[in-house]
Amino acid sequence: MQDAPAEQAAKVRREEIAAARTFVTEQGIEHVKVGVFDTDGILRGKYLSRDKFLSVLDKGLGFCDVVLGWDSNDQLYDNVQFTGWHTAYPDAIVRVLPATRRDIPFEPKTALFLAEFTGRAEAVCPRGTLRRVLERATNMGYAVNAAAEFEFFMFAETPESVREKGYRHLKSMTPGSFGYSVLRNSVHSDLYHKLLDLGEAMRFPIEGLHTETGPGVLEAPLTYCEALEAADRAALFKTFAKVLAQRHGLMATFMAKWSNSVPGQSGHLHISLRQTNGDSVFHDPSKPHDMSDAMRWFVGGQQALMPELLAMIACTVNSYSRLVPGFWAPTSATWGVENRTTALRVIRGGPSSQRVEYRIAAADINPYIAFAAAIGSGLWGIEHRIEPGPAIVGNSYDREHPAQHRLPGTLYEAAERLASSTAARALFGDAFVEHYAATRQWEEREFRKAVTDWELARYFEII
Repeated sequence: MQDAPAEQAAKVRREEIAAARTFVTEQGIEHVKVGVFDTDGILRGKYLSRDKFLSVLDKGLGFCDVVLGWDSNDQLYDNVQFTGWHTAYPDAIVRVLPATRRDIPFEPKTALFLAEFTGRAEAVCPRGTLRRVLERATNMGYAVNAAAEFEFFMFAETPESVREKGYRHLKSMTPGSFGYSVLRNSVHSDLYHKLLDLGEAMRFPIEGLHTETGPGVLEAPLTYCEALEAADRAALFKTFAKVLAQRHGLMATFMAKWSNSVPGQSGHLHISLRQTNGDSVFHDPSKPHDMSDAMRWFVGGQQALMPELLAMIACTVNSYSRLVPGFWAPTSATWGVENRTTALRVIRGGPSSQRVEYRIAAADINPYIAFAAAIGSGLWGIEHRIEPGPAIVGNSYDREHPAQHRLPGTLYEAAERLASSTAARALFGDAFVEHYAATRQWEEREFRKAVTDWELARYFEII
């Protein structure tokens, strides 16, 4: 008799815990680094002694829930209900995820394990939110595969030097615009290989690595896999690409757009659905563009909900500096077949690789939340058989689009759209939507307090 799903999951977890115990003990691991990704996709964690780690592997450990109650600058939110001075910032329990173990090549006798929040905090946990979306897919009979690809700029700077310069007049790792340059990747082959080797060692394998157009910009598509693992890989890649750079006297940035003079940095998401037997859900050669009905509805849901869920994708104030015409970033909820001017690009890859590329995303995403939005909206489309608008042929920037496909122009507007979205609440839960929307409103409020260089140059003397 086959185990019930809950019993089977409990059995798998027991086996994973046993394997983690054996590894830590037999490999002589002295310290374990346990980390959890916060709302902004930042890895927060701490070292544990081996004995302490073994003692919490079953029962979990406490993290102060301020990890979900502050921003990327450790400033406390004053507009959220989940935690704050009104709750006195208690501990929230996180469960260690044994299957996420990574070896850290430059930290001998140390292992890294990811964790996710449980209990009340699970409702607002980024990884937990994606996991619930994927459970929805499972209940629909689908397995989700995914991958992220990131563009990021490298600078010959340090955390100290960028602050001394006020983040201006920064020296890029290489000068000029030189996309797909064999010259650049040969001259800097040591760094390239160290990043490729790190990806293999820490299980975020990099499928390709090349220069993009811009001074010091690289692009790294990660290898396709199951969607929750894909999000783990994407979040770890962002973290440890920055770690590797700083260990070699460089800095990497994943801002959506760090300069007005260069294109923004994408964080495109590739998604496909498979049946439980492994067959493609998206590919149907009898249909236009080889798109099955399910794929067409999936794209329809993504298109329909993109304006409501944009805050989950374009998650910083800076994100909206990238979403302007002419810089390889979409400006409306559009789709097309092999069209890089649209927000959704259908890729005709046959049964093995037919997929949709969610191109609205930038490098500044929290991968868990972005994947949750991109996948959840597609599943919503299948459930409700949402038909997309006509596919865009040619330059999407050169034409007018229906009002319902217009994207919010600011983070605050996007957060308000998310907070009022019935679909978002059905997909991600009231607690997540209310908490996350409030954090994005906070982010915009903090920005409004700043006096920018643009304002000084424009108004200081003349106005």
